[in-house]
Amino acid sequence: MTEEKTYIRRLCSTADIPTSALQPIELVVIGGSAGSMVVLMELMKSVSFFPIPIIFVIHRGKTSSFGTLAGIFQKANQEIKVKEAEEKETLSPKTIYLAPADYHLLVERDFSLSLDLSEKVWHSRPSIDVLFQSAADAGGKRTLGILLSGANADGVQGLQEIRKKGGLTIIQDPHTAEYPTMPNEALKAKAADYKLTPSKLERTFEKLKKVKLHF
Repeated sequence: MTEEKTYIRRLCSTADIPTSALQPIELVVIGGSAGSMVVLMELMKSVSFFPIPIIFVIHRGKTSSFGTLAGIFQKANQEIKVKEAEEKETLSPKTIYLAPADYHLLVERDFSLSLDLSEKVWHSRPSIDVLFQSAADAGGKRTLGILLSGANADGVQGLQEIRKKGGLTIIQDPHTAEYPTMPNEALKAKAADYKLTPSKLERTFEKLKKVKLHF
């Protein structure tokens, strides 16, 4: 059995992700809510000069200060650009995009970004599901979706859609999550290819960076 066939046939593996599964990836989308900032800060150590764009959706209030949040992430790693997503801008490598407070963020088929003020999803705007579903439509098998700690089920349907379209899906191991509801709901929905601890997530980012730089 080849490495690729093993990847396709597994569900919610805790093993290292094979290189064959990472080679197609051109976009990383990450969603989290309560308890996710600690993991995101650790991941920031692994994204220096990261060769493909990354998008974060983090549940936060309408009055949240992006400047403060951007400063936190930028301080953690000065070797990648961190910015608030803007309407109609095109995704660029070596850049992390954050969904603005009180806006849904979508990826278009040409890998440009759109902001949306439609109804909240899971009482949240920005919504992880909205980002993930649009990324699945835009990127298909080129998309890597990661769902972290959180206290509701936002992101589960979007993660299912990424997997359905041939993309790669990862959840934080619920045993390591401060609020395990999000990853547990993804487990119930069979939406995850991999269930990884934060340290394994970091190793995955390092491996993905080497894969993309090599190929």
